[in-house]
Amino acid sequence: MIVFDLECGRGDRFEGWFNNAASFEEQSSKKLVICPICGNTRVRRMLSPVTTKIVRSQPEEVPDPIDYRRLAKEIVHYVNTHFEDVGSNFAKEALKMQYGVSEKKNIKGSATADEEKMLRHEKVEFFKLPLPRTEEDKNN
Repeated sequence: MIVFDLECGRGDRFEGWFNNAASFEEQSSKKLVICPICGNTRVRRMLSPVTTKIVRSQPEEVPDPIDYRRLAKEIVHYVNTHFEDVGSNFAKEALKMQYGVSEKKNIKGSATADEEKMLRHEKVEFFKLPLPRTEEDKNN
């Protein structure tokens, strides 16, 4: 089983339990994943904290080590495919969404220290995620 943080098209957040990622995608495409708050069927996965649970058949078994390099690549891939890059306009776009001027969506970009301080003051939720350079970045 896997737990996903989900968000409906209206912005309500909740979690869902699925057999695997493919199970979520299949159920979502058939509009079987429904927001328990408003009933909206336009639901997407959100980036969420990573947790692992190891089921041991015998107590003396040693768990498999976590492949952090692979995990980092998966996170970068998720952010690059599910977040709109707004560049240095991050603070401006985040404020627009906070105050309902524009529709809420996943965005990525950069902000100065002063902009970050202002976003915290305005109670805008965000997190900093250092993204490693990809081979494509290195070639440009």
